[in-house]
Amino acid sequence: MLTPQTRALVKATAPVLKTHGVALTRHFYARMFDHNPELKHIFNQAHQAGGQQQHALAGAVTAYAEHIDDPSVLMPVVTRIVHKHVSLGIRPEHYAIVGKHLLASIREVLGEAATDELIDAWGAAYGQLADLLIAEESRLYAESAGKPGGWTGWRAFRVVGKQAESAEITSFYLAPSDGGTVPGYQPGQYVSVRVYVPELGLMQPRQYSLSDAPGHDRLRISVKREPAGVETPAGRVSNALHDRLEEGGVLDVAPPQGDFHLKEGSDAPVVLLSGGVGLTPMVSILNHLVSNNDTRQIRFVHGCRNRSVHAMKEHVNRIAAERDNVRKSVFYEEISHGDEPGRDYDHAGRLDLRAIRDEVIVPGADYYLCGPAPFMLAQREALLALGVGSDRIYAEAFGSGGAPA
Repeated sequence: MLTPQTRALVKATAPVLKTHGVALTRHFYARMFDHNPELKHIFNQAHQAGGQQQHALAGAVTAYAEHIDDPSVLMPVVTRIVHKHVSLGIRPEHYAIVGKHLLASIREVLGEAATDELIDAWGAAYGQLADLLIAEESRLYAESAGKPGGWTGWRAFRVVGKQAESAEITSFYLAPSDGGTVPGYQPGQYVSVRVYVPELGLMQPRQYSLSDAPGHDRLRISVKREPAGVETPAGRVSNALHDRLEEGGVLDVAPPQGDFHLKEGSDAPVVLLSGGVGLTPMVSILNHLVSNNDTRQIRFVHGCRNRSVHAMKEHVNRIAAERDNVRKSVFYEEISHGDEPGRDYDHAGRLDLRAIRDEVIVPGADYYLCGPAPFMLAQREALLALGVGSDRIYAEAFGSGGAPA
């Protein structure tokens, strides 16, 4: 347990971290990769270059300092971090490395303000947090290894199928190269995959949602090709998968993880809200419910730019046509010649829950959101405005997701 004096010292640094946290984490990552370059294989270097991981870690460190008196407030964030760490193969020995460079960075960035007493306090606080994370990660590793077909670390999977789902999204069907089975997982979870990126000279991991129901002899991920932006390069891993990974190819895969999934033990109606490639975990949930002949009310609501990027359209349309308890609503931002209402889309414009209030406001329903951060924020605010309780809203954001690794 931390002493009152230690907690007070750590908490007192929160205002400084709010102002200088990103400078600290930027220094930390640079220092760590300089002294331990082998860790570059674990960390997403695109998020490093774009600054997402530095901001995510700064936010996490600041939040920990602010809530040092009651860290249980942060358990939802801790849970998400733990799942991410296990999917990346973070092990107990990594914490000593991170701690060493984090404390050194605090001293080097804060200068004279980083007294020995303060460094000792942060060392104790970091040790407490590391022990918590290690214990939770150990539990998840044991759980992953103990499942039928389960494993920990990286396992070679062979591509047994590749299917274009839209102009941007391609599905990869993956079966264990060792001929073994795959474990069950919660619909909505993801796996990490890693590929060699020649431009970086590194193996690079990425997380992709499992886009089919559990219970098959293979896994399916559906990957969006990330194009170059005005200030960002094209996604190296997504483009490598699209361009170089063909049937028969082999890919390293980590076991399924993630705290975003269909709520267990509930028979509440389900409303699935997605934007763009955020539909992938929603299709997993939908397929799971359908394959189990679930009779609860299901709403599948999706927004995308236009027909060319609308993935899995026929599949969802077929389910909605065959199942009386499933209704779908699709929004296109751009309507093209030949687009047919009811077949291609149902509503023009950006996804607007107010326009379909009678369809999506289902008494007692659970709401699942996935898509880009602005989309997620807008839909959450819309649901709250429509009277949905925050305890009924579950969200998954792609990207660093607040996790420092």
